[in-house]
Amino acid sequence: MSITTRRAGDADTEMLHDLAGRTFGLACPPGTRQEDIDAFVATHLSVASFQGYLADPGRVLLLVLRDGVPVGYSMLVSGPIQDPDVAAVIDDRVSVELSKCYVAPEQHGSGTAAALMTDTLAAAGETGAAFCWLGVNQQNVRAAKFYAKNGFEIVGTKRFLVGSEWHNDHIRRRALP
Repeated sequence: MSITTRRAGDADTEMLHDLAGRTFGLACPPGTRQEDIDAFVATHLSVASFQGYLADPGRVLLLVLRDGVPVGYSMLVSGPIQDPDVAAVIDDRVSVELSKCYVAPEQHGSGTAAALMTDTLAAAGETGAAFCWLGVNQQNVRAAKFYAKNGFEIVGTKRFLVGSEWHNDHIRRRALP
């Protein structure tokens, strides 16, 4: 079984939307309403959204493939930080956000996420940033362990809106090589 990554392109928008629909809910805490998850995906992770993300020069989207089949993706975002809680602890002039990092649930524990993270951090370094940061739900224990294992330390907190419900996230940051 081979695990590879590649840059996503315009032809990948429907697949990215499908992956987002299958994986976004994994990042939400238990009890998050399915209709809120679906609405978030429809609004922020639609085919049109991914078309815009791919056209944005401040974003890098990577796909991870298992035996040639896409099973996850990541998205890096450079530029000004709009959230005041994040801006208080992250310097956007020297940092890039790891906005998305998801693999299909059947891939958990297979090394797929580790391969995606390795290549995502390499791509983050290629942006010229000195740091990579992310937000992760405080109740997402699995993700928190994964990010800690990959050198991301908690530097603050922020809120994240899914539907009508605010979620509490940790802001994590790590230096890039």
